[in-house]
Amino acid sequence: MEIEFLGTGAGSPAKARNVSSLALRLLDERNAVWLFDCGEGTQHQILNTTLKPRKIEKIFITHLHGDHLFGLPGLLSSRSFQGGNEPLTIYGPRGIKEYVQTSLRLSESALTYPLKFVELSGDGVIFDDATFTVSCKRLDHKIVSFGYRIVEKDHQGELLVDKLAAAKVPSGPVYGQLKAGKTVSLPDGRTLNGKDFIGPSQKGRIVTILGDTRKTRRATELAQDADVLVHESTFAANESKLARNYYHSTSEQAAQVAHDAHVGRLLMNHISARYNGRGAKELERQARATFANSKVVRDFDVIDIPFKK
Repeated sequence: MEIEFLGTGAGSPAKARNVSSLALRLLDERNAVWLFDCGEGTQHQILNTTLKPRKIEKIFITHLHGDHLFGLPGLLSSRSFQGGNEPLTIYGPRGIKEYVQTSLRLSESALTYPLKFVELSGDGVIFDDATFTVSCKRLDHKIVSFGYRIVEKDHQGELLVDKLAAAKVPSGPVYGQLKAGKTVSLPDGRTLNGKDFIGPSQKGRIVTILGDTRKTRRATELAQDADVLVHESTFAANESKLARNYYHSTSEQAAQVAHDAHVGRLLMNHISARYNGRGAKELERQARATFANSKVVRDFDVIDIPFKK
């Protein structure tokens, strides 16, 4: 599981930062990519990575401001030309379906794959299968904006092959049955319970990705005990009044959420163009005063999310 940042800037594209988009790479977990937001130029950013648009299985839009969705019609159209024929689901606030369908209709763009929409009206679980659960909460922004919490299901423990060898259990199909937790009778008359030969389960990882927001307890709730929190940091610590007026957060406020939620790591994005180079480093320094494991990310940063030991 990795996060690849495709755009880390706020409002409009800049030379050093494109507008908002990030990819949650789940290639090992489900051979898929989940995209969060799709600002203008996202498909151009993807060309500078190893990401394949046909692998994009789901797109989660946090809110309907242009710097978070103007790249969507182009990406959806290009996916058809790049071998994408698997279904794709778009999640987002009410209006996302109308925006996409109107853009495709007026541009006479025909897709080669089924497109499904899940429009969000409130908090709750929006996706759940054998590998992941995704839930959302509304944040505090000028328009409806959501944050997403992605929870990986726990992984079954490994088969204790050394223990089986010590018990002189011959290898073969019986190993698969034991790994499935079944009770197996051996030719020598012994009966083995598969549960006795499976190691402890591996706790799944938690990632929280927020849309634009003022500091709010809902962000803390979404981020509780997450391995990684992606939080906007549009303004510097001394600009809290400006941040509130524009419905955004400061670097210190993002760090406070990370601290209160006991997350593993804070990744700060949606950086105003006024903070280039040293300015971005200063935002990072401000955040680390409250939460040490904070990082201001840049376009094309790839962050690995390892399992907890």
